[in-house]
Amino acid sequence: MLTKTIDENSISCIPEDSDDLVSLRRIIKKGDKVVGETVRVIKQEKDFARPDKGERVKIRLVLEVEKISLDNVLDRIRVGGIIKESNNESVPHGSHHSFIIKIDQSFNLIKKKWNSIEKKLIRNRDQQSTYILIAIDTGDCGIGKLRGTHLHLLPNMYSGSSGKRYKTTFKIEDFFNEISKAILSIIKNDDQIIIFGPGETRKKFANFLQNMQIGKKHQIKIIEGIDSGGEDGIHLFTKSKSMKEIISTSKLAKVHDIIDQIMFLANKKSRKFTMGLEETMKANEYGAIDSLVFSEGVIQNYDEQKIIDFLNDVESKGTKVYSVDATTDVGLRVTGLGGIISLLRFAVEG
Repeated sequence: MLTKTIDENSISCIPEDSDDLVSLRRIIKKGDKVVGETVRVIKQEKDFARPDKGERVKIRLVLEVEKISLDNVLDRIRVGGIIKESNNESVPHGSHHSFIIKIDQSFNLIKKKWNSIEKKLIRNRDQQSTYILIAIDTGDCGIGKLRGTHLHLLPNMYSGSSGKRYKTTFKIEDFFNEISKAILSIIKNDDQIIIFGPGETRKKFANFLQNMQIGKKHQIKIIEGIDSGGEDGIHLFTKSKSMKEIISTSKLAKVHDIIDQIMFLANKKSRKFTMGLEETMKANEYGAIDSLVFSEGVIQNYDEQKIIDFLNDVESKGTKVYSVDATTDVGLRVTGLGGIISLLRFAVEG
C-alpha cells in the first residue's frame, strides 16, 4: 500500500492488492472520515417538466463512516456514511452516500486518533517487498507479481517457435522484447526480478535484461531447479524450496513455513496449534497464539465485524498475523484447514 502522511490525523492511501484492502477493512472504523472522488447521481429540479432521472457526476467529498464491508469477489471495500463536505453545491450535506475503495484508487483517511494496531497495519503494508517472477522457456513465458501473499498473474505469453511457419522467421530477441514490455507494465521502483525455467533460456533472458535500463534499475536473480515455463512454472516456484531460500523474508515464505510447522505438529499429535475459528478464538482467550494465518474468505464466511475485531484483538497481544489470498494455492490450503490457523506458544486443553 502506498501511503503518505498528511498530518497526525490524516494519511493518503493507494491500495495495491487485496491484502491492502483487508488491512484497510481492519483500519477504517465508524466515525472515521474518508475523502476522495466518487460518482453521484444529481437530479435537477425543473418546472413543468418530466421528473429528472439525474446525471452521473464525479464529485469529491468528505464522508463520515457509518458502515463498512469488504467484497473479496470484486476486490473492493464499500463505505457507507454521511456527506460532510463536497465540491458540488448540488450535493446536500447530511445526505447518505456509498464510497467504493478499489485497488489503485487514491483516497485520504482521517481519524481522530490512530491506535497502535492501525499504525502497525499501515506501516507493515507500506514495507512489503515485491517480486516479479519470470518462468521462461523458448516456447512460452509466465509472468507473476508477488507481493505479500498475493500473486497476480499476467496472461501466458507464447513465442510461436513451435509452429511450422515460424521456423525460418522466429527470433528469440523478438520474444524477449515482448516479455520486457509486459514486465515494464507492472514493475515499480525497488521490485526485484526472479527468473527461472528449463534449459538456458532463463540465462539468455537475464543477460538480455541486464543490457536494458530495466536491468540496471532492478536486482535480477536466476534460479535453478524449476523445470517448467509459463504459469505452471510460476506455481511450481511458489511451492519450492528455492522460493523459501531466495525470498525467505517474504510473507508468502513465512506463511508456508507456518503451515509446514502445523502439519508437522499434527503428525506428532501435538496440541500447540489450532485449526478453525472456534479453536483459534479459544486459544486467544488464553493469550496462547504466537502466529496466525487466515484466508481472506473467512471474513465473509462469518460475521464480518466479529472477525475484524478478533483479528485486531489477536494482534494487540503481540501475535504475528498474516492474511492470504483465498484464490491462491496457499490460500486454498489455509481454507482447507478451516480458514484460520495458528501456532501456539503453549498447548491449550480442549
